Amino acid sequence: MKKFMDDSFMLQSETAQRLYESYAKDLPLVDYHCHISPQEIYEDRRFDNIAQIWLGGRNPDGSYFGDHYKWRVMRTNGVPEDMITGGADPYEKFAAFTRSLEMAIGNPMYHWCNLELHKYFGVKEPLTEDNMKEVWDKANDMLQHDPNMSVRGIIRQSKVAYIGTTDDPVDSLEWHGKIAQDSSIDFMVRPSFRPDKAVNINKKGFKEYIAALAASVGKKSLDSVQDVMEALSERIAHFKKHGCRASDHGLDYVMFRPASMEEVNEVYQKALSGGAITTEEAEAYQTAVLLHLAKEYHKNDIVMEIHYSCSRDNNEKMFELEGPDTGFDMIAQTTCIGNLAKFMSELYKTGELPKTILFSLDSTDFDRIGTLMGCFQGTEAPGKIQMGSAWWFLDTKDGMEKQMRSLARLSLLGNFVGMLTDSRSFLSYTRHDYFRRILCNLIGEWVELGQYPANEKSLQKIVEGICYKNAVRYFGIEKK
Repeated sequence: MKKFMDDSFMLQSETAQRLYESYAKDLPLVDYHCHISPQEIYEDRRFDNIAQIWLGGRNPDGSYFGDHYKWRVMRTNGVPEDMITGGADPYEKFAAFTRSLEMAIGNPMYHWCNLELHKYFGVKEPLTEDNMKEVWDKANDMLQHDPNMSVRGIIRQSKVAYIGTTDDPVDSLEWHGKIAQDSSIDFMVRPSFRPDKAVNINKKGFKEYIAALAASVGKKSLDSVQDVMEALSERIAHFKKHGCRASDHGLDYVMFRPASMEEVNEVYQKALSGGAITTEEAEAYQTAVLLHLAKEYHKNDIVMEIHYSCSRDNNEKMFELEGPDTGFDMIAQTTCIGNLAKFMSELYKTGELPKTILFSLDSTDFDRIGTLMGCFQGTEAPGKIQMGSAWWFLDTKDGMEKQMRSLARLSLLGNFVGMLTDSRSFLSYTRHDYFRRILCNLIGEWVELGQYPANEKSLQKIVEGICYKNAVRYFGIEKK
């Protein structure tokens, strides 16, 4: 019987082990999409206990920080909400999570948590109800006193070279500015442009958000869609000055409904006056704004990331109580790949299609994306159009393998920009190691079966590229 999580964890052949140990294991990380706080990086935050860094808590504005992956595990085990996002005793929260985690056989959360305990806290044995007090005491002592366990310490020992945070257009980017001026911070932290609230004309709070966007560019109001577009362009320029390399769009589905600017303005005025917006009207506005944004990204060499096929906030009662991003989302089934092709074709016509990474939460989209990519590649970068790594509910062993097999079969796996954490936790960098082990095991399988030659130079180029070098090149990270 193979020992749990030993040095050859997930590596099922000699070739896989050699590739991982020789080329993947010690490379720096490019975490090009995540949700961690730049303020906490600048202030070099220390967490009081492992429950806080794992399960989070409530921010001063009432929103939550923490890992909603873990919250779902606890809810599924019948844990009361007070023990999850509420004000219960931190140790009791940790204990409730530990008891839930023991039930998570086959769930990547079980692997992630034990990888984190092993890497950052030196805990060799799996976390159980029997050793949870010992783990609690050891982890808390290290979090409070070990110089390597502050936020910056965790980032450095994880060998993170680049962090792409997720930031709203109205953000002043104050903390990014402070980070850039701090010579003691020897890794790159850059903002990513996330304009969802300006795009979602049919969602609650749109009118209020437009007022905030106006204020961010020194205006009292934005009276037309053209004004909105100009404001967004101004904010993109502000982000670019702070080193922005990527944008991000969280779409329920990709829409494409071209309309005249006059028609789009009518929809916009209707929304500002509080009128009900039909799906067709919303799509006309969204199409116009997304096309404008994509052209701005192309002009500024900013990567466009599109995440879609997620149905968000499905539990209405819990959404009203706790707000968004608290663990009540699910995979959606959409039929929007045709719209995505039309959207990209429209930009390609004028040579304004930016470098683009496409993420779907529906794994049945992998092959569709794989074939779509081949229609719109360009000379700006190898793999200009990318299939994003297995995302959210799909970043499991089988999900990652399915995504990479599809990418290899229909495109060039060797140009893949690899893994990201998409996380709100500073301990989540072990997800890169998890990915690298799965990658090396998959490539090792092909080599062992004689489906790819055991050419060491080629294998080194592929593994190092996917784990690090491709992302450095694609996002221009070498450009300080």
